[in-house]
Amino acid sequence: MIEVQLIDSMLLRDMIVAGAANLEKNRDAVDALNVFPVPDGDTGTNMSLTVASAVREVNSKDYVTAGETATAIAKGALRGARGNSGVITSQLLRGFARSVENLDKISPLQFAQALKAGSDMAYKAVMKPKEGTILTVARVIAEEALKQAESAPDDYDALMRVILTSGENILARTPEMLPVLKQAGVVDAGGQGLMYIYQGYASALGGEHIDVTPEAAAGGEKSAEFVDDHDAIEEIKNIYHTQYGVQNLRADAKITDLASLKRHLTRVGDCINVTGDLSTIKVHVHTNDPGRALQYGQNLGELIDVQIENMLETRRQQQAQKAQNEPPKDYGMVSVAQGEGFASILRDLGVDAIVEGGQTMNPAIEDLENAIAEINANTIFILPNNGNVVLAAQQAAELSDKNVIVIPTKNVAMGIAAVIAFQPDISAEENEEAMNEAAQRVRTGMITYAVRDSEFEDMHITEGDIIGLHNGAVSVRSNDIHEVAIQLIKSIVCEDDSLITVYYGADTKQADAEALGSELQEMYPDCDVEVMYGGQPLYYYLLSVE
Repeated sequence: MIEVQLIDSMLLRDMIVAGAANLEKNRDAVDALNVFPVPDGDTGTNMSLTVASAVREVNSKDYVTAGETATAIAKGALRGARGNSGVITSQLLRGFARSVENLDKISPLQFAQALKAGSDMAYKAVMKPKEGTILTVARVIAEEALKQAESAPDDYDALMRVILTSGENILARTPEMLPVLKQAGVVDAGGQGLMYIYQGYASALGGEHIDVTPEAAAGGEKSAEFVDDHDAIEEIKNIYHTQYGVQNLRADAKITDLASLKRHLTRVGDCINVTGDLSTIKVHVHTNDPGRALQYGQNLGELIDVQIENMLETRRQQQAQKAQNEPPKDYGMVSVAQGEGFASILRDLGVDAIVEGGQTMNPAIEDLENAIAEINANTIFILPNNGNVVLAAQQAAELSDKNVIVIPTKNVAMGIAAVIAFQPDISAEENEEAMNEAAQRVRTGMITYAVRDSEFEDMHITEGDIIGLHNGAVSVRSNDIHEVAIQLIKSIVCEDDSLITVYYGADTKQADAEALGSELQEMYPDCDVEVMYGGQPLYYYLLSVE
């Protein structure tokens, strides 16, 4: 029974923390709700990392009003948004925050109105909204919540019951709205992720506790290596880069103390990373009070390897050196790519900044913002090279003060074609048109393996099958990579094509790729066939035809 009548700053913070924790617990289950049985389902991961960024922001300081807390949540989510699902989640939180920004506390009616404002903003952020997605789930929940709150404006218990019930009902109906969901036998992954967040909200309102791993409580990524890039920080608010280790922990120390340590550090700094176990802990924080940061660690055990650096002084020196650089050039380019081969190809073609990301890990809006910021150019083109990164790229472009143009490339082959079409001596508008046209001329196929049994149209797919995707849909299956590649290319090549490029992945041998290239050259003597190392994970080949 929820007896709360008003949500204050602290309770709203607890709600987003609980929502993030519940989603983190279930991120693998959301990832598995992929329409196609390919090994790159990442909706749960993207949404979890997005909301974890919101948690880091709201934990960075104490906020007085619920409106201030909501604004911090939205800011953190927007900066950390990854993939389409993450960007939409950030827009839901952004609209919510704008609705309550002037409120000290939030009533049930105001909460429902804020949900509606969030849904409206999310719809506006998507150029062509599809029903049967997270957008539909958010909209129906907001509409039903508003009806409930208007009839009982002081009853949070009834409101949350309606939110959860209406959400589950509309989520169950998403396969009826999108045939691809019905065919795959899954509900919409983004909608399911949103339900886990709202379930966390309800738990916090009801005073329940969600148990999570220390990593999840800290808002960390699964296995990503922490990299502290001082140059990527736009504004240094916490001057001292502080690192230390803790060993010989006190006898009563528990693994949950790692999460508690990180929570304490959020009170004195940002860019926090706490890793390790009960034998040794490693701590990283940017703070204006390194003494307190060290004291928190010393409360657990003995400090070792203490390092403190004044980042502001380092930045001053760097800026003094940059002031002597040449004026900005006319054009710059940012490209998203995954695989050292693709990164090398794009750099050789003149791309200024490579943002790591692709099928298995979409970059955050903040990653794209930082790449834009480091390029000294009047106009910057972004090549997202993944359909799930386009929306994040558009948001990064809107947040930048520079003239940023997004070329909505859906894979790296399209991005490479766009870069080749770029001409430094024509206008930005002419380049945008030429790059878009070049990207759209490229037709691609991708070869990977099935991660589960599935039925697609008249094709039965068994876990472990080699599958070929054309235009994003499974079109070929077999138990042999080479056979799938040959069948797939036959469905892509047209009579007037002149170039076939085989980009082979990290798990494909060069000799196998070259053998495939030789066979394709015999099959299509009027085409030039090139074999290049892409280095992409999970996908054996990316085949490009133009």
